[in-house]
Amino acid sequence: MNRHYFINFWMFLFLVKMSTANATDSLPNIYHLRVLNHTSEMKAAVKLSELNMMVDVQKIIPDIKLELAYTTPNNFMHTVLYPPTTTTYLRIPAALALKKVQDALAKENLSLKIWDAYRPYSVTLKMWDLIHDDRYVADPSKGSGHNRGIAIDLTIISLKDGKELDMGTGYDNFTDSAHQDYTQLPEAVLNNRKLLRNLMVENGFAIFPTEWWHYYYAEGQFDILDFSFDDLIKIERKQKRNVH
Repeated sequence: MNRHYFINFWMFLFLVKMSTANATDSLPNIYHLRVLNHTSEMKAAVKLSELNMMVDVQKIIPDIKLELAYTTPNNFMHTVLYPPTTTTYLRIPAALALKKVQDALAKENLSLKIWDAYRPYSVTLKMWDLIHDDRYVADPSKGSGHNRGIAIDLTIISLKDGKELDMGTGYDNFTDSAHQDYTQLPEAVLNNRKLLRNLMVENGFAIFPTEWWHYYYAEGQFDILDFSFDDLIKIERKQKRNVH
């Protein structure tokens, strides 16, 4: 066997290893994070624990209201970041915890309205390109709760007229007045924020200090995901078939 044979042999083994990795595991990104983007990886994660399941929020909470900010250019990026979609996703324990919040609000003729929940990791990269400020945009070297399917951007609306309760600022307001500890606001606004905060925290969610609308499910560890919404729809259908 000559030198060229050995070179070709080891190159063959390297290519086989690489192709296998692409088929079953996500390769490390530039930040050396584990980011799941293959259906086989999601299937393995759910097999390990059903808590890893991503679910259509409206199937868990049919009466929740959605106004998905990133499906239109009406957001801080001024561009469409998600394709047209009428639903959003969360890990199943986060969705079930959120249902408890919704049930409590319904007794007061109120409802949650979601602006964003699951966010593909690739979208976080785009946001970071525009705003390098981890007070308001997740640092992609760490990933976000949105990428993990456990964070929600939301507010409260009245079921009587569909109007949002006054929270003092709009969504994605990058000023101090949007911070959780900002108190220079009318008492009614502070009470509205307190209502949302108390219900979310009581049901397992943690606050995000610089955004009154942002909460994340604080129980458990979850992988970063970079699946499209179409991918999640397909994965959910396969999960159902496996259950039945």
